[in-house]
Amino acid sequence: MPHNSIELFSGAGGLALGMSKAGFHHALLVESNLDAINTLRHNHDIGQTQIREWNIIYSDIRDIAFKKYKKKITMVAGGPPCQPFSVAGKHQGKNDDRDMFPEAVRVVREIQPNSFVFENVKGLLTKSFSTYFEYILLQLKYPEITRQPKQKWVEHLSHLKKINTQALYSGLKYNVVFKLLNAADYGVPQKRERVFIVGFRSDIDMTWDFPKPTHSKDSLLWQQWVTGEYWQKFDAHTLIKPSVPNGIQAKLIKKYGLFPPVEKPWMTLRESIFDLQNSEKSSVSNHEFRDGAKAYPGHTGSPIDEPSKTLKAGDHGVPGGENMIRYNDGKVRYLTVREAARVQTFPDDYHFTGSWTECMRQIGNAVPVKLAEVVASSVAQFLS
Repeated sequence: MPHNSIELFSGAGGLALGMSKAGFHHALLVESNLDAINTLRHNHDIGQTQIREWNIIYSDIRDIAFKKYKKKITMVAGGPPCQPFSVAGKHQGKNDDRDMFPEAVRVVREIQPNSFVFENVKGLLTKSFSTYFEYILLQLKYPEITRQPKQKWVEHLSHLKKINTQALYSGLKYNVVFKLLNAADYGVPQKRERVFIVGFRSDIDMTWDFPKPTHSKDSLLWQQWVTGEYWQKFDAHTLIKPSVPNGIQAKLIKKYGLFPPVEKPWMTLRESIFDLQNSEKSSVSNHEFRDGAKAYPGHTGSPIDEPSKTLKAGDHGVPGGENMIRYNDGKVRYLTVREAARVQTFPDDYHFTGSWTECMRQIGNAVPVKLAEVVASSVAQFLS
């Protein structure tokens, strides 16, 4: 029996797809970006397997009342716009009008779901945002203790801390945990660190914890430089290996002896895209090649035999360095939209609409589908 959920700030649908795979049924998806909505609606209209029954709303969540869903929804999820906390952004945090955490708290307050999952950038954990991050967590813990008109956020924080210390509050309350997860540690071909905030209503026995990593860098290095089995997956006649890292084999054997690491190996960029056709006339959706990639200091691309660097999206276009492949002979080229989608573990039958730059922005803003599925599956199993 699927759990009913509501998805906020849906973007191109990465988190929603992962949660759908985990068994959540989306009663509502809300997104305010027209390009992302066009992608969602296009996949809905062509009957993409997962999205064809979703109720997709093009709206600012500030314009929607969610009280009609009160206690009818198991899960509220979403990725509040991350630019206010991004390392690559302007670091405005609470002063940025794109900070949607207050709205996420309002939705939790109005719906009172069994659980929630919110995802955001690593920058949220930096020292400069530590006090505001504490404020976010306490608002989610006590969503009914609202900020009063003209009350400064630091005053509201002080009030929340006092209530939390006294431990006498008997109203709506959530047990909240957070953790920085690296997508590569869960089988995503990308080194992407993101903060996940998960909460369960306090009337639910809280014994849940984040899933343990299933993949590791050491396991990849072991298969590359101890057993060599990694290279056996590819055509030996066209394969160009990178230089062997100094002393890597001795270091790994000293650390693990004759037995390999227990985790699966990190998945590399080469593994994730090697079966795609290398033709401009490819029949694969969104797989059109783009010329003009150049490498220079600070703009070197992702080594093909490692997980990709974090795909990014920016206000003024997409940084090309993170969206390039670097081959072992020094050559570089841009990822196609389909290859970038593979890096974010979107299914191949999921189509992105818009220009290359806009598609890459949508993909760069997304939660990796597989990482979302791992976290959501753990939550769903616990709720069941």
